[in-house]
Amino acid sequence: MRRVRMGLLAAVCVLPLTGMPALAEPPQGPVFQDGEAQPVFDPAQAVREDLFVTAPVDSDRDGQDDVVHVQVVRPKETQQGLRVPVVYQASPYFSGGNDVPNHNVDTELHVPEKPGNRTIRTAGGDERIAAAADISWAYEEYLLARGYAVVYGESLGTGLSTGCPTTGAENETIGAKSVVDWLNSRAPGHDASGAPAEAAWTTGKVGMMGVSYNGTLPNAVASTGVEGLEAIVPIGAISNWYDYYRSDGAVVAPGGFQGEDADVLAKYVHTRADREPCRTVLDQLTAEQDRITGDYSPFWDERNYLDDVDKVHAAVLSVHGLNDWNVKTRQAAQWYAALREQDVPHKIWWHQSGHTDPLRLREQEWLRTLNRWFTRYLYDLPNGVEGEPRATVQREDGSWTEEAEWPAPDAREATLRPTPGGPERGGLTAARVPGRVSESLHDDAGRLAEDLAAAPSSPNRLAYFGAPLAAPARVSGTVRAELALTFDRPAANVTALLVDQAPDGAVTVVTRGWADPQNRHSIDRTSPIEPGKNYSINVAMQPDDYVFAPGHRLGIVVLSSDHDFTLRPKPGAGLELDLSRTRFRLPIVGPVE
Repeated sequence: MRRVRMGLLAAVCVLPLTGMPALAEPPQGPVFQDGEAQPVFDPAQAVREDLFVTAPVDSDRDGQDDVVHVQVVRPKETQQGLRVPVVYQASPYFSGGNDVPNHNVDTELHVPEKPGNRTIRTAGGDERIAAAADISWAYEEYLLARGYAVVYGESLGTGLSTGCPTTGAENETIGAKSVVDWLNSRAPGHDASGAPAEAAWTTGKVGMMGVSYNGTLPNAVASTGVEGLEAIVPIGAISNWYDYYRSDGAVVAPGGFQGEDADVLAKYVHTRADREPCRTVLDQLTAEQDRITGDYSPFWDERNYLDDVDKVHAAVLSVHGLNDWNVKTRQAAQWYAALREQDVPHKIWWHQSGHTDPLRLREQEWLRTLNRWFTRYLYDLPNGVEGEPRATVQREDGSWTEEAEWPAPDAREATLRPTPGGPERGGLTAARVPGRVSESLHDDAGRLAEDLAAAPSSPNRLAYFGAPLAAPARVSGTVRAELALTFDRPAANVTALLVDQAPDGAVTVVTRGWADPQNRHSIDRTSPIEPGKNYSINVAMQPDDYVFAPGHRLGIVVLSSDHDFTLRPKPGAGLELDLSRTRFRLPIVGPVE
């Protein structure tokens, strides 16, 4: 097996002529085997220090540049001259969070001609949550043992950092980026006494990694094109904050957090000792996020990292759960597609769990993948990782497959049309539906989408199912519903579900999507709905990779409000679907009829 050792040349000590010259003991250097860094350093002897990095932004408007608190943990050999790369985790969560009520979602929808009503609640309490003495991470010992320094950075407005939290705005990106700049001698740092602190112990090559918000900040920093950031590993991460709290004009929630919005999250992580400087900034968040129309705006555009994907040069190893309804799959899918178009080194892991770290799911294989990624891009050691399959997908039975790319390269778009019977269970066909047939539903936001999909009949949804499948059919990518809808009032939610009906009749929701018909022309513009007029409303569901087993039926369910995700107006809104002008487009591998 091929072994490679890297280290510094030993220094020469000159002794008096009466003695023999001797070489100083060189520090332990990293060791590589089969393209992976080996555990040759002792994490128990690591050096830990708290420092502060100055960021070129004044987000708390106090007339001084913001300061980022960082905690550095590095092999003791760096005290002897060894220089190592860094794995850096930026986070707003190291100092905990506050108790903040969410927005009220049991509210009527916005009608453009009338002023909307909005319920805003303020953060509760001002208790200081102290930063932990030692920040820790499940990966810390693993990385230290293999010759990486680990650096933690508290996001602006959190813990011991100054500035203000703004849920993904530019100041947070600048704050996190400043640590990469400091590691490359481009930003000033100091210790608690104010004495200058330099990162002379690092090579300047940096990788960023984390889950959720901690995985989103790597996307943000990579989108600046900052020199020295060579690799990122975003896990369950956001690429566009609009798609976290909105969907095609509709106000939606992260799964499990109904009523949360950008201001709620910012208030939650606002844990710096002196809260007063950020009150105006947080009030501005509440005003600008716009829970009334749900329109895309400059507020959201500032938080859209896709705008700057052409600046990304860091190699991206993306990880996401196919059942993640907190940070939904669109976040990873659209980021990955954009990176692929820019020819950025990329790889993706899709697993069958939700909002979680793959370390808990497939530890040994995941650590091997992570090791090879960082070895290749932080130690610049050729190990062939860029020539390996770019997609790792966990199947429904728990097995894992390696594929050349994602979505599945052999997926082809299938177009299906609904046939009458939707209030009970209509059909799906690839053939054209003759004549004009319309079917109606009435909104009831109090009913769960899963219950509506499983019901044999319901006035609150329309359901259409194909014939039992003779062979497996795999959906890989984004399912789109092109709906011809008429509304009996000027505001309504629109929800579409892809479902799987088992031979025993049980129905499982595979994926779903939401839209505001007032944003049918553009997500940044509200256009009034005229009751009684038919409109083309497109609903893009969350991207997925799902195999329908033989004997199962593929189904599409159309409803209005989605209890767990959309705003919840009072029951009663009527929607009429023109079946002859409605289409469902699915990226399919295998037959669907």
